[in-house]
Amino acid sequence: MHHLRRLQAERPLLFWIAVAVALWLAFQVALFLVALVVGPFGLPSWAPIVVLLGVLVLIARRQQR
Repeated sequence: MHHLRRLQAERPLLFWIAVAVALWLAFQVALFLVALVVGPFGLPSWAPIVVLLGVLVLIARRQQR
């Protein structure tokens, strides 16, 4: 954690690029896992995105309480 704080202070552009890549990669992996679970049900191709976004909204609303 200390390394990330130092990177953020010394090289903020590199830090934010790394954060953006990590978030994109995490979203892709989560989307892949949801597609594996939802795929056999024969739903449309946009269904995993809706399921993933719904779960993320549910988690965010629970954390606000």
